[in-house]
Amino acid sequence: MKQQGAVVWFSGFSGAGKSTIAEALTEKLKSEGYQLEVLDGDEVRENLTKDLGFSKEDRDTNLRRIGFVAKLLARNGVIVLAPVISPYRAIREEMRANIDNFVEVFVNAPISVCEERDVKGLYKKVRAGEIKQFTGISDPYEPPTNPEVECRTDLEEISESADKIFKKIKELGYIS
Repeated sequence: MKQQGAVVWFSGFSGAGKSTIAEALTEKLKSEGYQLEVLDGDEVRENLTKDLGFSKEDRDTNLRRIGFVAKLLARNGVIVLAPVISPYRAIREEMRANIDNFVEVFVNAPISVCEERDVKGLYKKVRAGEIKQFTGISDPYEPPTNPEVECRTDLEEISESADKIFKKIKELGYIS
């Protein structure tokens, strides 16, 4: 097999570019014949964790479920891309401790840039008072202290970010 299972965990604000980078990386990995799965935070929320809200406890439970599925896939040789906000450092560290071959990617863009992008219209709803407990506005985001990769989506192209991650998982020996 020319790959090992690994979990690439993307963390950052809504609108920072996590899913967009994951899509670009998916194309790159698939074009080279690697097996992968994407556990997108929004998609998981619509299915696996639709019973959960956005309290800290529910967010942690959401991430533990994603982490559990990611771990199962990775131990069977699949590269898992998990673009999820994951605002709390402690739960990300828990995932790192529980998942072999864990690669943390900090998708870093200032909140002002994310709000300008407002891809899903969420920031507009937050500012109108329609959404409470929103990461970066009314709920905290604790940036990673030592991620394997940092992507500055306000300063680099999506392809550059995807290439950095690809190079890192290759350097770590998860792909050849």
